[in-house]
Amino acid sequence: MDEDMKQYQQRLTELETEAERLLLARHQMVEIDKARNGNREALTALRKRARTTKTSIPSPFETIMREIGGPESRPLVNEVCSTCGNHDSNEKTWMMFPGTDVFARIPFHAAHTILETDQDRLDFETKKLQSYVKEKSLLISETGALADTINPAIFKSLATLTDKRK
Repeated sequence: MDEDMKQYQQRLTELETEAERLLLARHQMVEIDKARNGNREALTALRKRARTTKTSIPSPFETIMREIGGPESRPLVNEVCSTCGNHDSNEKTWMMFPGTDVFARIPFHAAHTILETDQDRLDFETKKLQSYVKEKSLLISETGALADTINPAIFKSLATLTDKRK
């Protein structure tokens, strides 16, 4: 084989490797999204059981302002869990631990705390994978592999978009 053919073959191999990594990352995003949806459903069920919503529990500021008027000396802040509310946080709840097939009966507060922590971790992993997919898609586009379906200039402008908080 001449040198040009070897270079072409090497570039094609690198492109296929990057495309496989991109597809694997997309598959991981789908799996993580399934887990996030399961956690979200479980948290909603726990909130319904405790008869709370994310906004139904008064903020610590409102609690402080109500308690300042009283003549007795009470602690300024009563810590109220936003999920538990007035629900008994020691009530036992069945839960399957994330990533395992083990069921355990644990306190209500511990169950929703575990789920919320896992949800935050999954959100972080999703954002990390989204940026990885964006980067790999841009890399593949710059090689010209997607030139027949998407104009590289348009793809680059889409891949470099960033989300800004309001």
